[in-house]
Amino acid sequence: MTYRPARPGRHATVTLRGLDHHVVRWGPDSGDPVLFLHGYADAAATFQFVADEIDPELPLLAIDWRGFGASARSPGGYWFPDYYADLESMIDAFCPNGPARVVGHSMGANVAMIYAGARPARVARLVNLEGFGLPRTDPAQAPDRIGRWLDEVGAPPAAGEYASLEELAIRVAKRNPRLSPDRAGFIAACWSEPIGDGRVRLLTDPAHRRVNPYLYRREEMEACWRRIEAPVLMVAGRESELLARLVPEGGVASFGAFLRKLAVEEVAGAGHMLHHEQPRAVARLIEAFFGKPVP
Repeated sequence: MTYRPARPGRHATVTLRGLDHHVVRWGPDSGDPVLFLHGYADAAATFQFVADEIDPELPLLAIDWRGFGASARSPGGYWFPDYYADLESMIDAFCPNGPARVVGHSMGANVAMIYAGARPARVARLVNLEGFGLPRTDPAQAPDRIGRWLDEVGAPPAAGEYASLEELAIRVAKRNPRLSPDRAGFIAACWSEPIGDGRVRLLTDPAHRRVNPYLYRREEMEACWRRIEAPVLMVAGRESELLARLVPEGGVASFGAFLRKLAVEEVAGAGHMLHHEQPRAVARLIEAFFGKPVP
């Protein structure tokens, strides 16, 4: 059984900061679209489930970040500041009429949160799907982290390959047991490309798996969050494996200490990949937060 989109996306390639990026659009071409930003190792096209549930008059545009999905790879490696600049180029290209409405999941939400603090006038409203930041680090971790990065640069990781698309779909379903088989198969197809003899290879550049030599400095992230002027809707999956990480910080509600205009919602029957598992609930929250499309 294969998932059949109710509203198939329109695919295109755009050049942002010298790299070709794959984008998917749904809904009208007129008006500034809501920008959708996927998480680590995901792809723009898997927002299809949300697009099928959302108001068809709401224009949507999702992008494959550099080195993910069908976008070009970055020969110099991957650094978070590049994603901030890519998002700014994305807003320049697709939202000429004013500040952008953004929906980000996980890594995409973390990028959007930092960008919204650095460029508060450029983001109108932000839906954060499970973008809770990373655990705090200690400066003492730096030497080992840099050493590990040097080791990994000298031995590039191999691309992930599977004997068949069905095998990859089984792996996706095992990691996301709340997914229906047809959605797991659709996601597997979005994440991979055929390489002959029925085998498939993951589209994500394996260089993303290298450890980052720079420590995550949460205090700096929090300083950016304090500068956000846009209303933020933070959405958590009730069964998310990331919620335990937030306990020392005070839970999702702890973001109220940084965000002046924060609303928090929880989606039942969903874990971290809530846009895959409960797209109708996610779509309703996005609609309510952004309001009806302007005719």
